[in-house]
Amino acid sequence: MQSRYDIAIVGGGAAGVLAAIQLLRQARGPLAIALLEPAPRLAEGVAYSTARGEHLLNVPTGRMSALPEQPEDFLDWLATRPGHADQPREALAAGFAPRRDYAHYLRERLRQAMAASPARLDVVPHRAGALLRADGGWTIEAGPERIAARRVLLAAGNAPRPLPVRGSGALAKPRLIDAWDYDGIAAIGPEASVCIVGTGLSMADALLTLAANGHRGQVHLLSRHGLLPLAHAPAHALDEGFEVESLHALGTRARLRAIRARVRDAGQHGLPWQGVMERLRPHGRALWRSLPAAEQRRFLRHARRAWDIHRHRVAPQVQAALQALHDSGRLHLHRARLDLAVAGQRCVQLGARTRDGRTLVLDVDHVVNATGLELRVQAMRNPLLDRLLGEGHACPGAHGIGLASDGDGRLLDADRRPQDDLRVIGSLRIGQDWETIAVPELRMQAEAVARDWLTPKTARPGLCAAVRRAAATPPR
Repeated sequence: MQSRYDIAIVGGGAAGVLAAIQLLRQARGPLAIALLEPAPRLAEGVAYSTARGEHLLNVPTGRMSALPEQPEDFLDWLATRPGHADQPREALAAGFAPRRDYAHYLRERLRQAMAASPARLDVVPHRAGALLRADGGWTIEAGPERIAARRVLLAAGNAPRPLPVRGSGALAKPRLIDAWDYDGIAAIGPEASVCIVGTGLSMADALLTLAANGHRGQVHLLSRHGLLPLAHAPAHALDEGFEVESLHALGTRARLRAIRARVRDAGQHGLPWQGVMERLRPHGRALWRSLPAAEQRRFLRHARRAWDIHRHRVAPQVQAALQALHDSGRLHLHRARLDLAVAGQRCVQLGARTRDGRTLVLDVDHVVNATGLELRVQAMRNPLLDRLLGEGHACPGAHGIGLASDGDGRLLDADRRPQDDLRVIGSLRIGQDWETIAVPELRMQAEAVARDWLTPKTARPGLCAAVRRAAATPPR
């Protein structure tokens, strides 16, 4: 016997929970929703599953609301939590909360939405293994259960990229630890030598945990570019005079030149470069879409990492902690391409090639894979996505990353036809939108999908003013 639902959400991380909140809040009558998530706690995924206090949000508290129409909702919630009630509101809004707090916040808002909604939400504690067309809708095979749904929203979340090096298949935990394995990082001994492959945000998490545990061993950072995360400005800054629309007619190189020139001009007027990036922030999706395919490929080849470190910044105190580790003499940054990993009885030997052709050899006790997100669906080793591709219900996104979708998240089938009853939010939209994994994007995607599915087609011209305002609110 099948359980029947109006809507099924596949994935109960932050993206899936944001979508569930919106569906519950926007429902105006009976609606049956299933949320499929095998993890014991909702709203976590890889980003928010950490229980460690040193892992902070990368966006200030005042801009992390789950609700587009209530931009200070997370701030309001955090202000009532123990330890924050006496903190000045402006300081709290400008601060960076622990990521574990954000997961608690999302779960609480989900419970409130469930209690107040005429809709019903059932959590199905199984992983979706297959999605099949059936009787004007979909059948989902999830563990021992079969679920029928008229509409399905894929919120599969982020997948780690495997360590891209010969010999990595012979490495196993605890020699090789994924940066998102927070308990595994915490278990590294205080004297152990460590090489972290990758120098992005997950590298910072690993370093902060090592420091919090009193680690005293040598730490090597290895990446092809050698670029470290940059910090937010101490005070929020916004370059309000930057006419971002002028960039749309330019190619990748010309855009970068224009942005650099704007940064120089802003600096002469006392505005930090972060103010220019904040002005660009709501326009990321439009800027990406306005690039021709060849220019998008140029960006991915030559500008992606530089963009990432300026766009996805860390809290100032995180950068200060990284600088302190570097100043201690225990942190070594290597700009090189990893070629080989050999597992020995007592250590792992890594071989890398530097930019000038020299060979770098490192013998370490542990290797931490911090190479980031896997963007190619075919490499994610996700049976559900593999089957969708194999049966023609989906196709790879632009440049082979994510899944192909239209501007509203409708998944395109193998013939490039949009499917209104099969949509996607979050990281799987990356080929279409590029800027799609942060909460400001996720909350807008979730609100738009719920509004589109739950608003009768004939009623859309007469949407109430509140809904129109929410739809028009730009990401913060």
